[in-house]
Amino acid sequence: MRGWKRWLLLGVVVVAVLAVAGPYVYLHFVEGKAPKRLSLSSQGSTPTTDASADASAASVPLDGTWKVTTGSQAGYRVKEVLFGQNNEAVGRTTAVTGDATIAGTKVSAANVVVDLTQVASDQSRRDSQFQHRIMDTSSTPTATFRLTQPIDLPSTTGRVSVKATGDLTLHGVTKPAVADLQAERSGNTIRVSGSVPVTFADWSIPNPSFGPVSTEDHGLIEFLVVLAH
Repeated sequence: MRGWKRWLLLGVVVVAVLAVAGPYVYLHFVEGKAPKRLSLSSQGSTPTTDASADASAASVPLDGTWKVTTGSQAGYRVKEVLFGQNNEAVGRTTAVTGDATIAGTKVSAANVVVDLTQVASDQSRRDSQFQHRIMDTSSTPTATFRLTQPIDLPSTTGRVSVKATGDLTLHGVTKPAVADLQAERSGNTIRVSGSVPVTFADWSIPNPSFGPVSTEDHGLIEFLVVLAH
């Protein structure tokens, strides 16, 4: 009986250790760290110092319509907990379209559309939840942000920080939202990075928690948009 109790106690200890160490090992050594926030310093978005590129930019007027082009990304970032271990879930896509209109010192119109059916993370199970139960992309395949107030551009050159007020449509629900933006002209393109905080219930989005994973009731939409005249 004494030996049996010793083995039982050892088994309980092993199970307890695995319950704590297992998720830690998985999140920190198997899954790895979440990718960094999308920003103007992300790969491929650093300003060029090439003289010919500067000359090309000078020949392109600021006024007019700018189209979303190659290099654009958008996605989500949500904090989650797995068996007491903190993690960030990140999903992204390059399926981004849209345009912006600049007149004088104002951005007078802008519209960005993201194909949610193409959003993917590093976990297929998370992606399945996102595509079906959470965002129901078969019924509402896109997310859009449409500018509703003109943006006044600072008179300074280089990188600028502004706020964009618009209508954000998610999960078939449209509500006002404010995006914090950083923008910079680089060569013959304009790059814009930013984020919009989202509380899921406001857009009738089900809580993303599933199985052993629990999430916060809010997350972040982040994006890096490259515009060409």
